[in-house]
Amino acid sequence: MIHGLGTDICDVRRIRESVARHGERFAEKVLSEAELAVYRRRGARWPERGLRYLATRFSAKEAFSKAIGLGMRMPMTWRSCEIANLPSGQPVIVLHGQLKTWFEAQGLKAHVTLTDETDYAASFVVVEKD
Repeated sequence: MIHGLGTDICDVRRIRESVARHGERFAEKVLSEAELAVYRRRGARWPERGLRYLATRFSAKEAFSKAIGLGMRMPMTWRSCEIANLPSGQPVIVLHGQLKTWFEAQGLKAHVTLTDETDYAASFVVVEKD
């Protein structure tokens, strides 16, 4: 049964402005350690690709927070929700800490998809209840 749906569209230009204004602190606030490593690797080779990576993760976390019905309040935090990729490239949500405990106690399962273009990143999340 569907517990919740979430969608988000993010303007990559706003992310670029935030990074210009706050530097690495913005990425460090939003990304998990594993995501931060990917962001830095991608950004070192092609800065625009790093920004789009950050924008897709920001968008996916916003969509997830909507789908679970909490928004950005405890136990939902930016860094406790990680968007990883399977070897096939499929994006998956990996939860940590209190958010993981809460999510599992609710009997929930999440599915995510994301996309980006030059100026926008978009994400959709479906959360199912067992």
